[in-house]
Amino acid sequence: MWSRLFAAGFAVLLLYAPAFADVKDKVAALAPSGLVLVLDAEGNELVAQNADKPFVPASVAKLVTAWLAMEVLGGDYRFETRFYLDDDRVLYVRGGGDPFLVSEELALLAPKLLAETGTEPFAGIVIDASYYPADLRIPGIEDTDEAYDALNAALAVNFNTINAVRNGKTVRSAEEQTPITPLAISQFRARAPNGRSRISLAKEDPKVSVRYAGELLAAFIERADGSIEGEISVGSVPAGLEPVYMHRQSRDLSEILRQMLIGSNNYIANQVFLEIGAKRLGGPVSLEKSLQVARENLAKHGLEDAINLEEGSGISRNNSFTARGLAKVLDRFAPHAELLRSTKNGSRYKTGTFSGVRTLAGYARTSSHGDVRFVISLNSGPGKLRFRLLEAIEREL
Repeated sequence: MWSRLFAAGFAVLLLYAPAFADVKDKVAALAPSGLVLVLDAEGNELVAQNADKPFVPASVAKLVTAWLAMEVLGGDYRFETRFYLDDDRVLYVRGGGDPFLVSEELALLAPKLLAETGTEPFAGIVIDASYYPADLRIPGIEDTDEAYDALNAALAVNFNTINAVRNGKTVRSAEEQTPITPLAISQFRARAPNGRSRISLAKEDPKVSVRYAGELLAAFIERADGSIEGEISVGSVPAGLEPVYMHRQSRDLSEILRQMLIGSNNYIANQVFLEIGAKRLGGPVSLEKSLQVARENLAKHGLEDAINLEEGSGISRNNSFTARGLAKVLDRFAPHAELLRSTKNGSRYKTGTFSGVRTLAGYARTSSHGDVRFVISLNSGPGKLRFRLLEAIEREL
């Protein structure tokens, strides 16, 4: 009987050996110096080329942030923004780090706010952004006007960016849903080129983005038949004042993570990453709190030496992963694979791109092995090479 079992097992090995050889040869021919790791559902290595080299993940780091967020916050978590009203009808707004406080969300928020406060004019708006420290800085975020370098903030709108069209001194919104405001016009006149562009808010004074959030909120209040007679300023909610309205983000965390992963939005990723620390250790947020919570969760799964995070988006070149470590994260994130982009063959993936760094990781759909986990990291060649390797994995396995 044992001889028959051995013979059957040997036959299975012979059946799959050519497929393994074919895919390994194809990978080696396409990217001989590339890092490629492919594991089946049981953790068996189907391809392991240069798999022991640590690599810079770039935006593939968002996979780890998404997994940590699901572990700590949960998919049904919703960010909150609180509103207070004093006896003089001054409206206080306390930001809660909502990463998706976009124009469409403000259009939902404003009528609900007025339903709770009445439509009498507000005497002013005071924005309380104290949930985030004023000196917060994310490693890898540079002092540029690029949208991907937007600062993180307790209260910011449209990912702390402005999308507009400039023609000399004339500035108009590039989005039908977003009113243009005085501060947006002044920022574009000072820093944006002619034509259409999206810029981050000025970094030399973080209060600029807070004031812009107040201006845009005021514009939506006015669209909802409310009005503001006083100034928009930055300050603190008075002690003892109770909220008159608490706005819960219309998108739950699962949907926010889907948008983050598909759009590879650095701002969203670090807003979520910062909330992980505050949720577990209490506010205000800090990068140190979130890194501590991340390390604790990674250590719980034996990944403390395999995944080194400096921040949550992948924008820092000091993030460092091992392929086997990321593959373990992919195993645990597998129930949420539908949050990722898909190929025409049904594979799910996340890209990462820096100068000299091209990464790709996710779940490849194969005919013989079902969905397999894969990690690809290249230091040379065109970005499309990552997808040629993925196609080889899909086709040959």
